[in-house]
Amino acid sequence: MAYWLMKSEPFKYSWDQLVADGRTHWDGVRNYQASNNMKAMKRGDRAFFYHSNEGLAVVGIMEVVKEYYPDHTDPSGRFGMVDVKPVIPLKTPVTLAQIKADPRLADIPLVRQSRLSVMPIDDKSWRLICEMGGVKP
Repeated sequence: MAYWLMKSEPFKYSWDQLVADGRTHWDGVRNYQASNNMKAMKRGDRAFFYHSNEGLAVVGIMEVVKEYYPDHTDPSGRFGMVDVKPVIPLKTPVTLAQIKADPRLADIPLVRQSRLSVMPIDDKSWRLICEMGGVKP
């Protein structure tokens, strides 16, 4: 299983909306590196749901339930999407400030490539952020 972090602006699509929907397609990604990260996702992989712009925090854990397929919102046909479902909310959101303050997380893409919307998270960082959020990895 691989681990990821996926960003969404809460006013566009929030963790609460995902929970209410029960499942969604993660569309609208137009960055090639982020798109390649989604191409690498496999069913059963886990991803942090990160509220960007407002909140700036990891708020929940999702599971990839459908692998990469064409994004219906892309008229060019170059980009795709995956489907995800909620697994568990973090008991305590883990803020970007907390992540940046922890030297063990200094090399994760959220710190190094802050504008990337879909990024891999290594096993050690996954466990640490889960612990910070009060959930079992």
